[in-house]
Amino acid sequence: MHAPLLPPAHRTRTHSPALRAGAVCGALGLVLVALVAGRWSPLMRLDRDLAEALHRRAVTEPGLVHVNRLLTDWLWDPWTMRALIAVAAVVLWRRGDRVLAAWVAVTTLISSLLQQSVKALIGRERPRWPDPVDSAHYAAFPSGHAMTAVVTCCLLLWLLRRSGARPWIRRTALAAAGVSVLGVGLTRLYLGVHWPSDVLGGWLLGAALAAFATAGYDRYASRQRTDGG
Repeated sequence: MHAPLLPPAHRTRTHSPALRAGAVCGALGLVLVALVAGRWSPLMRLDRDLAEALHRRAVTEPGLVHVNRLLTDWLWDPWTMRALIAVAAVVLWRRGDRVLAAWVAVTTLISSLLQQSVKALIGRERPRWPDPVDSAHYAAFPSGHAMTAVVTCCLLLWLLRRSGARPWIRRTALAAAGVSVLGVGLTRLYLGVHWPSDVLGGWLLGAALAAFATAGYDRYASRQRTDGG
């Protein structure tokens, strides 16, 4: 019997699960960016109502506020996440996977630049509460904490898969990643630092970037193996 033919490059790209997921998340993220930039009033009302309700609850529970601050300022802080990526990149570099190390590092850099660029373009005034929890006056869209968490967790899970990690390790890492991504969003909302659309925007844009980056490297590696063979 004849060996099955490899699908053409354009079909491989079209049917890649990562690329499909990235396209969906990217499209939803762009829609949300447009709604936020256009000050769509139903979204603004929902954001404001939920943020005010969470804020009032947070102010009356200082113990939970302290726990949330520890979590978001240390365990789930963007710099902690970037440190994890830096360690992974250094390990890859020392192992000789220099292109992969650079790919991971550049993806993380692009994530930060994208988040800061969108935030600079979209200025959105938040309620000026007498806020003992957080004194910022502007909602940061998209949430840097949420976006960095998604990009970091997706990249680390992808690296575990590429390295051939055992299934139980990957399942444990997936559970930790899920808790981290959801925890970042919930703690930022609870502290009154972000609005719901800020967190959702960070999740969507981060997922789109991570999906495109991982699919792009997988395609590059496949071409290298084909050319080398």
